[in-house]
Amino acid sequence: MPPTGYTERRYGGVTVLVGADLGAYPYANSVLVRGTSETLVIDPSLSLVGAAPPADLVLVSHAHEDHVAGLAEYDAPVRVHEKDLAALRSRAVMVEGYGLPPDAAERTHAMLRDHFHVRDRPDATAFEDGTVFDLGGRTVTVVHLPGHTSGHSGFLIEPDGFLFVADIDLTSFGPYYGDVSSSLTDFEASLRRCREIGARWYGTAHQKGVIEGAAEFARRLDAYVGVVEKRDVALLTFLDEPRTVEQIAEHRLVYRPHVEGPHVKPVERRTAARHLDRLIDTGRVTEVERGRFQAT
Repeated sequence: MPPTGYTERRYGGVTVLVGADLGAYPYANSVLVRGTSETLVIDPSLSLVGAAPPADLVLVSHAHEDHVAGLAEYDAPVRVHEKDLAALRSRAVMVEGYGLPPDAAERTHAMLRDHFHVRDRPDATAFEDGTVFDLGGRTVTVVHLPGHTSGHSGFLIEPDGFLFVADIDLTSFGPYYGDVSSSLTDFEASLRRCREIGARWYGTAHQKGVIEGAAEFARRLDAYVGVVEKRDVALLTFLDEPRTVEQIAEHRLVYRPHVEGPHVKPVERRTAARHLDRLIDTGRVTEVERGRFQAT
């Protein structure tokens, strides 16, 4: 892994703590927000381990290991959306959410413990969409953006006009909705909601960093949405003859052929099923016989 540590970049009164390797996984970009009465940090990443800035409160966009690896550095109150609360309180629940085979789940449990410092946080409590945290002269408002996980949330920081969109990260990989609790439908609705929020800056959790201006954000969001559309096209092309979900998973919609790991097949199966559901609903795919699907 690259060395820990982060670089500070200021956007008005908001400080982005840019993670190692520009926040690429296993790192992420964290956000520090100071008011006149309180300071909070959003998504303490692996880069904060051993160098975490002080904070009175910690907000977590969603319960994935790369967004909570630095959480062990804080004894402050921790808040997350109610739908991701159980996964933040229990590492075992977090691992269950990945939907891995038993042997892989055991290895992942150890990886989260040993490499990401993930510990149970039974003290964590919930926020909901629209919850406002007043830091004194600066507010942070929760914007629920489900799809990546069911509780995935962004944060609108005012008066700076900074919207942190977390893992709506605008990378060329595209939207990820391969967890057990993920939803393609919810993800697309969240993308539309992001487009409707006018901000000066849009902060992502990974390599793309901070995008300035609603027009530029919309342009990049279009390309990001386009990845989902490309997956639809790839699936429809592959369904020129009847195929099973297992065959679609082997063909792959998400990962390139060289990518290996126990997570690949489960993610590909869930992604295939979610695209199939939508294409069946719109009449573009039909189940020609039990468990076998073809483009109409």
